[in-house]
Amino acid sequence: MIEHVIEVPYSHLYPGLILDAPAGADDFLVLFGDDSESRAQLLSDDTGRPVLRMGGYMTAGGTVIDERVWTVRESVRRGDRVRLRLGRSLP
Repeated sequence: MIEHVIEVPYSHLYPGLILDAPAGADDFLVLFGDDSESRAQLLSDDTGRPVLRMGGYMTAGGTVIDERVWTVRESVRRGDRVRLRLGRSLP
């Protein structure tokens, strides 16, 4: 069950975007600015570095966004929140 929601004011993710998430959570519902939504999971790659797996979704404009895995360039915890700065998406 997904208990955590992250709001993104855009219709898609991009390198450098900062996600404000609840600390300690690794499963999210991402609500985009165009009212589309997707499930995201914070995981670790083979080396132990954090990555964000975003499920596929369709934007309100009809663009299909395939599932992607994004590197996490930076993770900063502040109290009960963590800010994740996205790196590039992996092929």
